[in-house]
Amino acid sequence: MFTGRFTPRTFVVLFVWLALAIGCASFRQVKLSDQDNGNQVQIRRGQIVAVALESNPTTGYRWELAKSEQDVVQQVGEAKYEAGSKLIGAGGVETLRFRAVKAGEADLQLVYHRSWEDKEPEKVFTCRVVVR
Repeated sequence: MFTGRFTPRTFVVLFVWLALAIGCASFRQVKLSDQDNGNQVQIRRGQIVAVALESNPTTGYRWELAKSEQDVVQQVGEAKYEAGSKLIGAGGVETLRFRAVKAGEADLQLVYHRSWEDKEPEKVFTCRVVVR
């Protein structure tokens, strides 16, 4: 029976219960890389898919969303680049994030290109996203 006083133990129990009730595990980010190119991933509605691919924006090339069913999977924010070293011109990893907004299937396609050039992309990353 509740006596009206909150002890540290009460807070821990409430926190654990809340975490389980929300389903913390279902909101974990799914990380994809070059090795997942051409594969399929299954996620739950609300989950984030983070696609981290090798990139070198000093060359003018960037990863960009080319195709996706926006009603199923939507990009979250802008692509983020993290340099692999402090050397000027060194490559690194560019990460694009997508949120599953409703159940369904989406073909996610990213292209590595110079947006101002009218030619085929240097690289293409595709992944089938199945949202449950």
